[in-house]
Amino acid sequence: MKLIKFTNKGIYCPQGKFYIDPWRPVDMAVITHGHADHARWGMKKYLCHQFTKPILHQRIGLDIECQTVEYGEVLNINGVKVSFHPAGHIIGSAQIRMEYKGYVSVVSGDYKVQYDGLSTPFELVKCNEFVTESTFGLPIYNWLEVEDLNKKLQNWVLRNQENSKTSVFIGYSLGKAQRIMKAVEGLGKIYVHNSIGRLNQAFESVGIDLPDYEIADFKENPKELQHEIVIVPPALLDSNIIRKIPDAATAICSGWMHVRGARRWRSADAGFAMSDHADWKGLLQAIKATEAEIVHVTHGQTEVFSKYLNEIGIQSDVVETLYGDDEEPSEKENLENPEP
Repeated sequence: MKLIKFTNKGIYCPQGKFYIDPWRPVDMAVITHGHADHARWGMKKYLCHQFTKPILHQRIGLDIECQTVEYGEVLNINGVKVSFHPAGHIIGSAQIRMEYKGYVSVVSGDYKVQYDGLSTPFELVKCNEFVTESTFGLPIYNWLEVEDLNKKLQNWVLRNQENSKTSVFIGYSLGKAQRIMKAVEGLGKIYVHNSIGRLNQAFESVGIDLPDYEIADFKENPKELQHEIVIVPPALLDSNIIRKIPDAATAICSGWMHVRGARRWRSADAGFAMSDHADWKGLLQAIKATEAEIVHVTHGQTEVFSKYLNEIGIQSDVVETLYGDDEEPSEKENLENPEP
């Protein structure tokens, strides 16, 4: 039975007549999470987890038609049982479970099995067919425990304070920035770029507590940032904004920092391997536990990862999609006045 098809508009469920994370306009879009490569403008109707709705409002617009569900709630869409299950990637991120005539397909979106302290922990969903990412689908990628990673961030801030430096973290505005805030809470005043502040409001609107922070004024009063903690998105790397921060020491937070050779951002002073994606062990743990008969690999290290799955007896193929990498520094966000 074919419960999902891979089309030029996105992942399609023919029986339910809806798409999952489509990249072209469609009538009905089921959204796994709020990152821009999975939730795009132009859909007639959106269906997402309740925590994702304020993110879509921030990133797409207030005038969209958007229905929300809770984790585990079952909807009947044209005879297909559809439910959302935690993906552990960012707040509101979900694996989409579809059941039709006893056959179960799960589209996982982006996910991680490691609990980050903010996102609802990953939930295993057994299925016949599983769609997985493979952003870090190589054996070299193995993340530190969250507590150990947070300690590294904290120690870096403390060293900067001893040396009269301003700690400037560079991390994706949705997910990564909030994890950084939690990691360094209590070490000093936290300032964030306004793009991060807008998304912080989405977190707070659904009752998620974040550390106290202020929106940084990079234009009029950059000196107030001196010797404090500043968080900006990757699009501002090497920008005039960072250059104007007094006594800045910069650190990039990205899974790519796990490999020293990947430090292609030469201007950074430090790098921390913080990722909202599953590492090699996490990917294999999740996939094996689903007991899926077929696994589709959609983006990341697709060829290598799919080949390995087939070698260990898990039937797999590679599917081309337009999903990207939210860890990349070339992120294009809706930044207001990025070069004052």
